[in-house]
Amino acid sequence: MPRTTRSAPPSATPNDTDTLTPLQARVVREIVAHVRRSHLRAGEHLAESLLAEQIGTSRTPVNVALRHLAASGVLVHDHNRGYFLARDAASLDDVAERHSAEPDHPLYLRIAEDRLAGRLPDAMTEADLMRQYDCSRSVLRSVLSRVQQEGWIEKAVGHGWTFQPMIDSPQAYEESYLYRAAIEPTGLLAPGFTVDRVALGRLQREQRRIADGGWETMTAIELFQANSDFHETLALWSGNRFIVQSVRRMDQLRRLIEYRQARSRGPRREQALEHLQILEAITSGDLLRAASLMRSHLDGARRGKVHSRDVFAPPG
Repeated sequence: MPRTTRSAPPSATPNDTDTLTPLQARVVREIVAHVRRSHLRAGEHLAESLLAEQIGTSRTPVNVALRHLAASGVLVHDHNRGYFLARDAASLDDVAERHSAEPDHPLYLRIAEDRLAGRLPDAMTEADLMRQYDCSRSVLRSVLSRVQQEGWIEKAVGHGWTFQPMIDSPQAYEESYLYRAAIEPTGLLAPGFTVDRVALGRLQREQRRIADGGWETMTAIELFQANSDFHETLALWSGNRFIVQSVRRMDQLRRLIEYRQARSRGPRREQALEHLQILEAITSGDLLRAASLMRSHLDGARRGKVHSRDVFAPPG
């Protein structure tokens, strides 16, 4: 392990998350999830620029998150070489639970739940939303910007916003799976399909960990991220930008629904085993079999989830 000098912002304390903005708190969660999914060991380096690219944010919130984790004793900081893990990923269960108690900004969750429950109309002004949720314009705009990036709201003329279709009913959920079944197997058979062997090994380790017990111990966020990482990475190998865009878009739309399904953990193990079968077919070069397995995998998930009572029931 490299010689390191511990460094953390003066205002940070190991259990103080109140000083973090919602974005910074989300980045902390995703860094911890990345470390656990990748089975990193104490002493391994966490590159700020690579984390920012992987999470899809600028380096500023990543830097704050890394400093916070250093103050928490999860990382150590070398002024010349950056941040290194102070603990093995396997020992971070407590950290993951602490940072995953609330998966998103409370206002984001309230808007999402109200929209899923049909309590919000298709169009609203910022003034309407501010009155309904008793929040400031700056906080509202920050949350709406996140929602806009996920694709289920669009800016209208003036200060208005228009909600877009989302997965808010069993019918919409089924339609989303039928769409994915048309897109994802096609990506596996694309002429430009090229496997990244390093990423392949990472996916196999992630899915094996879930199948070997991670389905019981991983947080809902970690399970969803591992699932979306699997599907988005295979889409990326297709070499088709439109397939990649479509798969990422569907992952964004199904995030809230998938979080709710954390109560039904049993299917997660079966899904991981099916993912491993698909990866095995890809490894052997049998892409026709991989595409067939993917289609069966999505069809089975569709039949299991669409009829689940947990999917559209309010969390409680």
